[in-house]
Amino acid sequence: MEIGLLKQQIFTIRGYPVMFDFHLATLYQVETRVLKQAVKRNIFRFPSDFMFQLTKAEWQEVITNCDNLLPETAKFSPSIPSVFTEQGVAMLTSVLKSKPAV
Repeated sequence: MEIGLLKQQIFTIRGYPVMFDFHLATLYQVETRVLKQAVKRNIFRFPSDFMFQLTKAEWQEVITNCDNLLPETAKFSPSIPSVFTEQGVAMLTSVLKSKPAV
């Protein structure tokens, strides 16, 4: 993945630089639901400073303020995404089994 595109996928929420679960799923070449299942199975590895779910208000603010939020369908998803800090992104590599994650 191109560094410029990767930088565009980092947002600041609650004072943390974070990445959305759907962007990380693309990066690690897994479906978003697979990523979420792996996190649920290993939730003890993801304290609140590694990963947190956005509130409805936070998600609406992101949708309103980010014209370049890709994929475009993310804006219309019924589920509110989780976000991962740098430590959470690193921890994902230990719970996902895809080649890019390994």
